[in-house]
Amino acid sequence: MKRFYTHSPAETEALAEKLCAQIGAGTAVAFTGTMGMGKTAFVRGALRAYRNPAFVSSPTFALVHDYGGTPRICHFDMYRVQSLDDLYSTGFFDYLRDDSILFIEWSEHITDALPENTVFIDLQQGTGENDRIITVRGGVF
Repeated sequence: MKRFYTHSPAETEALAEKLCAQIGAGTAVAFTGTMGMGKTAFVRGALRAYRNPAFVSSPTFALVHDYGGTPRICHFDMYRVQSLDDLYSTGFFDYLRDDSILFIEWSEHITDALPENTVFIDLQQGTGENDRIITVRGGVF
């Protein structure tokens, strides 16, 4: 387990770019943390690590954004997923491929369905408004 501290969304994005350069295809990255903690900012930085120029926004209403690229980047929001049937409706299991990296917001809603090699990232409020405590477990960390 490793813990990092950031003080702005830009720092969170830069940290994500640095960390995700070490994550390869076939990996799921599961986020926890309350609304507004920087999960989507983290994904935005991660895409820079893979030289993927896609515009990143929260997939709250779409449930999944497939940004393509090599590796293929897929960004899920599981906030409204309450059952296995809901999870199947997102197409989640179709995205579990060796050529993809999955970024999963609100992963605590699908804990039992996460792959074995999942990297867990928890984002929490620090002392200041934009301060974040980012804890990373699993994978190469």
